[in-house]
Amino acid sequence: MESHFVTRYNRTVRELERSMTNQYAPQGVFAPESAPVQTLSLAEEPEKFDKGRFVVGTLIGILAVHLLALAAPFTFTWAGFGVFVGMLCMTSILGITLCYHRLLTHRSLETSKALKYVFTFIACLALQGGPIRWVSTHRLHHSTTDKSADPHSPMRGFLWSHLLWNFYRHPKLESLKDMNHYAPDLCKDRGFRFFEKYYAALYLVCAALFFIVGTLIHGWQLGLSFVVWGFALRTVYTWHATWLVNSASHLWGYRSYKTADTSRNTWWVALLTFGEGWHNNHHAHPHTARMGYAWYEIDMTYWVIKLLQVLRLAHKVVPRPQPVQIIP
Repeated sequence: MESHFVTRYNRTVRELERSMTNQYAPQGVFAPESAPVQTLSLAEEPEKFDKGRFVVGTLIGILAVHLLALAAPFTFTWAGFGVFVGMLCMTSILGITLCYHRLLTHRSLETSKALKYVFTFIACLALQGGPIRWVSTHRLHHSTTDKSADPHSPMRGFLWSHLLWNFYRHPKLESLKDMNHYAPDLCKDRGFRFFEKYYAALYLVCAALFFIVGTLIHGWQLGLSFVVWGFALRTVYTWHATWLVNSASHLWGYRSYKTADTSRNTWWVALLTFGEGWHNNHHAHPHTARMGYAWYEIDMTYWVIKLLQVLRLAHKVVPRPQPVQIIP
């Protein structure tokens, strides 16, 4: 199966190389949309590829959460399902897509420092790493998309871009000093360094609190339901939904922009990730807060951003470029 995906990626690369133009070159990671850019040719992919250091702890953690999630059919309660939905909306929309991705990585909007910390705390409950490593990884991805240095390059196959890359520590992101090169704005902030260090502990403490609350309400069975559904199963969902942006949205879907990579707009990934699946739009204009451009490109995270703007909790929201240039 893996060879099938590799073959399809290679065919996509050849198609892009034939149609590559400077007109639709991707913009900077968080630079103004008018900044000069340079188109990168996919033919420049170096042969050397360093996976980095294998991290046993990450493998054990991801495996443990998946195993606990298997208990979901045996621990179902409607209250537990409600916790699942509530925590999913909070950690996916407010935590990962709005905070980690659009607010911290691309600076597509601004909020108060206190609200940034609140959103970052919520993002830690998604268990996708601390804010500094997440932002550094994603900024590195945008600067080396589909190249050997891309942390989850789709050129290495579907399994690598979807899952396997998580088990390795990228050689350019080994230490806080290394990550300071990609996220100096976060590394110099004491609050973000705190979340970077204790994100896993915060996750475990909150899971324990939910177990205690459920137990006090209706016994340990409800407490276990809260943990399995609200944390384990919800975390697994959020993980794979996010990873599908790295894998599926470089393989299936349509391309509205001739970017110098294999990014695609994948409608079903957009639904699973509350708007992140419009990946080709995003790689064409990564600085904008909105990812869905056409009326049918639903971007629920952007709806939340607009609500925050109306409530005067968000400002400097970067609009999409006008006019929007789309491939005929």
